Amino acid sequence: MAVKIRNPHTHSSTYPDSYYVASANNLHDYPQLTEHLRADVCIVGGGFSGINTALELADRGYQVIVLEAFKVGWGASGRNGGQMIRGITHDAERFKDQIGSDGVKEVSRMGLEAVDIVRERIAKFDIQCDLKLGFADLAHKPRDIADLEADKAWLDSIGYQHETRLISKADIANVVGSDSYSGALIDMGSGHLHPLNLVTAEARAASAAGVQIFEYSAVESMEYGEPCVIRTAKGQVTADKLILCANAYVEGLDSTLEKTVLPCGSYIIATEQLPEDLWQKILPMDLAVCDMRIALNYYRLSADKRLLFGGRCNYNGRDPKDIEASMRPKMEAVFPFLKNTKVDFKWGGMIGIGANRMPQIGRLRPNVYYTQAYCGHGVNTTHLAARVLAEAIHAESHRIDVFEKIKHFKFPGGPLLRSPLLAIGMSWYQLKDMF
Repeated sequence: MAVKIRNPHTHSSTYPDSYYVASANNLHDYPQLTEHLRADVCIVGGGFSGINTALELADRGYQVIVLEAFKVGWGASGRNGGQMIRGITHDAERFKDQIGSDGVKEVSRMGLEAVDIVRERIAKFDIQCDLKLGFADLAHKPRDIADLEADKAWLDSIGYQHETRLISKADIANVVGSDSYSGALIDMGSGHLHPLNLVTAEARAASAAGVQIFEYSAVESMEYGEPCVIRTAKGQVTADKLILCANAYVEGLDSTLEKTVLPCGSYIIATEQLPEDLWQKILPMDLAVCDMRIALNYYRLSADKRLLFGGRCNYNGRDPKDIEASMRPKMEAVFPFLKNTKVDFKWGGMIGIGANRMPQIGRLRPNVYYTQAYCGHGVNTTHLAARVLAEAIHAESHRIDVFEKIKHFKFPGGPLLRSPLLAIGMSWYQLKDMF
C-alpha cells in the first residue's frame, strides 16, 4: 500500500512540527522491518489503538508485532487536542433497536471505563504526559443547556464518582473568559494531557513487555488466511491473528473498512506562553473545554500555559493552505483580547469519522480484527477498544459482540466522491447550528 501524505506543508514522513513534538520527552526510534518474522498477532498501525492493543495482548502472553508506516504516534494519536473526555459516543440510546437496553447500558459503562484505563496506564508506567483533570462542555443555546442538565442527571443516577457541576451564564466567567457561552457542565473525571508523550511512553512499555515495533514499515499487501501474511517493502510477517488499527489512514488496506470511515482534517494552533493574568482570564480553572456545535471548537492550556485552540473539521479531505490564517479568526471570535497574541505552533491531521459517530470495533474474519472511527474522542476510546479486542482474542469476554451488532453506513462512491458527499451533509448541520 502506498501511504498518502495529504499535504506536505502540514504532514511529513516524520513527525509534523507541533507543540507536542517541540515538548516531547519520550521520542524513540524503532527499526524498519527487514526480515521474515512469525508472531501470534500482527498489528497494523502504531497509534493509541495499535500500541495499547499490543500492550494488552503482551500482558496476556502473546507474541506481538506492530507495523507503523511512519513513526509511533505519527497520526492523530500524536497530534490531537489532548482532551480525555468520558464516553465513546453521543447518546448510546440511539442504538437501542440494534443492541437492546443491556447493550446501551454496556456501551455507557464502557464510556466511563475508557477514561479509567488511560489513568491506570499513566499511573502504572509513571508516564509524564501533563495529565490534568477537569473538563467542561460549553453551551451556546437553550437546547444545549437541556442536554447538559440531562447528562448531569444521568451521571448522578449511576453514582458517578467524580465531581460534576452545572454552571449558569452568570457564572461562566469562572470557567472561560468569553461571553460566547450560555452555560457549562464541569466534569472533574475527564481532563487533558500531552498525547504524543503518552503514546510514545506506552510504546516504550510495550517494547519492554516484548512487543516488536517496526517504524517506516508500511504494509504493501496482506493475505487473509490461517495464518495471515503481511508484507512490507523489505520484510514480511506471518501471524495467526491480524488487527487493523489504521483509522483515518485505512485507505488501500481493506476495501470494506475504508468505505465506513472518512479522513477529516482537524487543526490546532498554539499561542506563545501566556502571562498568568492572561491565561487565568482565558481558562481560570485550567479545564479542557469543547463547545457543543457540530463544527466545534476545542481548546485548553498546555503545561507551560499556551492556549492550544483547535477545530475547523474539514470534511472535504483537503488541508487549508495556511492553518494559522484559518484558525486565528475562530480563536479571536471567542477571545477578542488575543488579537495581538503570537502563534508559535500550527499543525493538523486526519481523524477518522463514521456516519453514526459510534466507534467501529469488530472482526472481518474469525482471525482478522479492526478498530477505527473515533470521531475526535480517540484518546480514551482507543484504549477501551484495545481492551475489548484483547479480551475477544483471549476469550475473556464477549464485549466485542455489542459493537458488531451496530450497523455502519457505507459512504457511497470511491474516495474522490465520499468526502464531498460528507462535506455537503455536514454543511447542512452546520447551518442548523447557526440558526
